[in-house]
This record gives sequence, structure tokens and C-alpha cells, in this order.
Amino acid sequence: MLSIQNVSKTYSKGRVKAVDNISLEVRPGEIFGFLGPNGAGKTTTIKMITGILPMDEGRITICGHDIVKDSIRAKMSMGFVPDTHDIYERLKGIEYLNFIADVYEVPADVRKERINKYLEMFEMKEAAGQPIKSYSHGMKQKIIVTGALIHQPPLWIMDEPLTGLDPRASHLLKEEMNQHCAKGNTVFFSTHVLEVAEKLCHRIGIISKGKIIAVGTIDELRKSDDASLESIFLSLTEEGSGSYA
Repeated sequence: MLSIQNVSKTYSKGRVKAVDNISLEVRPGEIFGFLGPNGAGKTTTIKMITGILPMDEGRITICGHDIVKDSIRAKMSMGFVPDTHDIYERLKGIEYLNFIADVYEVPADVRKERINKYLEMFEMKEAAGQPIKSYSHGMKQKIIVTGALIHQPPLWIMDEPLTGLDPRASHLLKEEMNQHCAKGNTVFFSTHVLEVAEKLCHRIGIISKGKIIAVGTIDELRKSDDASLESIFLSLTEEGSGSYA
């Protein structure tokens, strides 16, 4: 579903290596958690997966499509929830959702059904007719998530998707993630909430100082110890791992 092969990225004219020769294979049907300290390289990796940032080296494919050589098909195969709310705030919520549906060529009858589903699920039906600039942080997150899922892509890429969501919306989104993967699709998401990752993810990858330092199920990462993900994470990582997310 998602293949990352020997990918690197540097900043400051090569002086700062934000991502250092990482490789990952994320399988169909799994929720894959991507963890790391602040500045470890999580967001840089996600921006390369989605084609926002160019790689210095390596190759990334989504559903068999190369993000560089076949970028349109690769991007059509994913839905992306960023960690920022860079969104068209002058549009009304419903205008934004229809714009995103146009970009992904979602037919009118299909988009109506999906938009209604998520607006109702996130309790956003009334707010959809209001300008996005009037939304709270959590409301913006809900409309961005809805836009990312509207074309029902096989791969969901989510950078801190639960941030700002109320407990009900957070629970419902986690249920959607489980249902998505039950159909043979994939979720790749980063989070700072280790308890969520421990309960939700089938496998976890931990990045520190731009390098992948561990990949596996919770049981595999524990090895023989009955340790929590928090203690595993703290034992594998160090503070102060760089200045890039």
C-alpha cells in the first residue's frame, strides 16, 4: 500500500539531515502509527509521502504509483490530514467540501451522500453554511478530515488527526479508521498520544533523529517485557533530536 525506500531529506544546504535513509513497508489492512519526539522527522516524512516536499534520495510509492513519476495517481490514492489548518478560510464549509470533491472527481450524487454522512457524524451540518474563518480549531479539524475522506481513498495519511477534536468526534474518527482498514485499506498516522497508538495501531514505527529505530507490533516492541508503549518509546528515544518536525 505504502512503500518508502531509502528516503532522505536535508535542510540548510545539506547541513541538517532531517530524514536519514529511512525505509518502511506499510501493508493493506493495517493502522500504522508513526511516532517520534518533536523534531524527529515525522512531519518531514509525511510531507515527502504526500509530495509536498521533494526527496533528496529514495523512492516512495502509494498503491504502486511513484509519488514523483506518477504523482497524480499517487495523490488520488490517498487522503491527507495535515498538522496545520492551511485551508481556504473565506469559503463556507460546504463550498470547501465541494471544491475538494471536484478536485478528486467525485460524482455529485456520491459526494452528497458522503458529505452528509461526515457532516452529521461530526455535528457540522449547521456550521457547513458558515465561513470557515468563523470556525473553532476543532471545527476546522473536522472539515479538513471530511475533505480528506470524501473520495474514499485506499490510503489515509494523517498527521496528528485527533488534535482539537472533542471526545465524541475523536472516538468516531477512530471507529472510521478501524472500519476503513477492515475493508483492506490502510491508515498511516502520527500522534503524540501514545495511549491512542497503543490501543489503535496494528504496527508502530518509531523515528528519532531522522532514523527509523524500531518497527513492529506492540508485542514485538515489548519483546519479553510487559512494558507500556510509553516506557518503550522513552527507552528508545532521546530528547533534543533536532529542529525539524
